Amino acid sequence: MATKITLVGAGSTVFAQNLLGDILSESALADAHVSLHDIDDRRLETSRVVAEKTARAVDASPTIEATTDRRRALDGADHVITMFQVGGYEPSTVIDFEIPKRYGLRQTIGDTLGIGGIMRGLRTIPVLLDICSDMEEVCPDALLLNYVNPMSMLCWAVSRASSISTIGLCHSVQGTAHQLAGDLDIPFDEMRYRCAGINHMAFYSELERHTPDGDVIDLYPLLAERAQGDIPSRGDPDRSDGGTEGLSDAVRYEVFRRLGRFVTESSEHFAEYVPWFIKEGRSDLLDEFGIPLDEYPRRCVNQIAGWQELRDRLEDPDAELTVRRSEEYGAGIIHSIVTGEPRVVYGNVANRGLIDNLPEGCCVEVPCLVDDSGVHPEAVGKIEPHLAALMQTNINVQGLTVEAVLSGRRDHVYHAAMVDPHTAAELDIAQIWAMCDELLEAHGDYIPAALR
Repeated sequence: MATKITLVGAGSTVFAQNLLGDILSESALADAHVSLHDIDDRRLETSRVVAEKTARAVDASPTIEATTDRRRALDGADHVITMFQVGGYEPSTVIDFEIPKRYGLRQTIGDTLGIGGIMRGLRTIPVLLDICSDMEEVCPDALLLNYVNPMSMLCWAVSRASSISTIGLCHSVQGTAHQLAGDLDIPFDEMRYRCAGINHMAFYSELERHTPDGDVIDLYPLLAERAQGDIPSRGDPDRSDGGTEGLSDAVRYEVFRRLGRFVTESSEHFAEYVPWFIKEGRSDLLDEFGIPLDEYPRRCVNQIAGWQELRDRLEDPDAELTVRRSEEYGAGIIHSIVTGEPRVVYGNVANRGLIDNLPEGCCVEVPCLVDDSGVHPEAVGKIEPHLAALMQTNINVQGLTVEAVLSGRRDHVYHAAMVDPHTAAELDIAQIWAMCDELLEAHGDYIPAALR
């Protein structure tokens, strides 16, 4: 019987295309039953067309269905991939950026931590738990592969409130490794690394080059030399494609100089996870470290502006799709479970004896062996104490946000914002509470009733 793979939020057409290209390029998955689900039937239809074209491009013969009925999409699934956003750019992202801005609190991305991450967590955790509730009834043995942010909050909530097996997936570990190979001008296939921590704040404990001659070279001294020169940026300085190109990596290199290890998430993300880089009245810091305030809204505006042209091109029956394998782990995980071929990925899972000096039960990002018996996270022991201390500042926010949703305690929303490193560095307690009140009211029905 063909493996059933369900994509929830399949109206995210470009990401769905990338994942389906990876999945259907695997011969063992070429006949998969692919079920696409979204609440936007127009975008869902575009994704269905793209799925059919992707299958033809890789000479695969899957069964493809598209439905706005979530339970139907989930029924009998072996693997469920979540990739949705609650509230969209308008109203939710605009609210998350504009209200804090009035209080003098500026953000770059706002999807993982900070006040934007907290609000996104409050909106998204209940929806993901509803999906898990459906899964418990119609596909209880399925593996949930979650790509939705805020990753750590969502996976932590699922591990506490659902029986569904879950792994959270992000491309930051492997993506940063590729970037570092470029920064050091070495072949990526000669890089070896070990990494552990929390999503968007994991650090490479080992970073090596294994040459064809059998030499093993520690790359950290070379990276330290690289950090003394011109700081790398990514792509076109004019940022002509409206994406991440041209963004400075100065924040990460500064953090590396101070902490001795390189972090996995991009500089524009990391800048808002700590209290050091974004400060009212300190435009010098923004200039020195190339920090792009309001970066995520800018990306959204550009993507929305180009969507109709992209849709027309994707739906054009005469236009062929070119499939390029991505860096995402999803297809590889499914392939290993179906075939038994083992592989190691970096996944976000509950900390059950995995990292000794982070809280039990929180969500951690660690190496995971995947085979036909499932996902097996690797215990890494203790991580360096200064790195664990930094991660704990983020875990505090994640845990309180999860607790607010699961317990229905509104006061924990305020508490989460109060202990958030960036928010607490900019605002006083009265401002934090007033801002939270405004945000909760503005988001309305997107917020759980107990917290409104």
